[in-house]
Amino acid sequence: MQNSMQNDKQKRDVAAGLIVCDGLLLIAQRKHGKSLEYKWEFPGGKLEKGETLEECLKREMMEEMQLEIVVKDHFIDSSYDYDFGTIVLHAYWATCKSKDIPVVLEHEQYKWIEPKDLPQYDFAPADLPIVQAVLASL
Repeated sequence: MQNSMQNDKQKRDVAAGLIVCDGLLLIAQRKHGKSLEYKWEFPGGKLEKGETLEECLKREMMEEMQLEIVVKDHFIDSSYDYDFGTIVLHAYWATCKSKDIPVVLEHEQYKWIEPKDLPQYDFAPADLPIVQAVLASL
């Protein structure tokens, strides 16, 4: 019974950006009233039909932060089973295309931080393996 219930849950592919500008990494805090409110995450969003993960990440950053980025290498994938479904995060390194400051539209706030400071923030469960991999790569 448990197994069939899990099959009913939705699986969502999400592109997540490890966006670096001047040696700092961009993180975003989820908005009040949304699932996982106030948790920190690597910005990005859900893959839409017909687009690549790289295209998804570029689109989401423009929609959510009006930030133009250059997507670089795939870094790591992370999967987590939430109550609402499974999220598969596909993390990519990226850089800012310009020195534009992100606009806060879909998040409570964003921060540019030193990668070594990641443990100071309360990340969403799907993002935690990415945090650990970034820290291990320092």
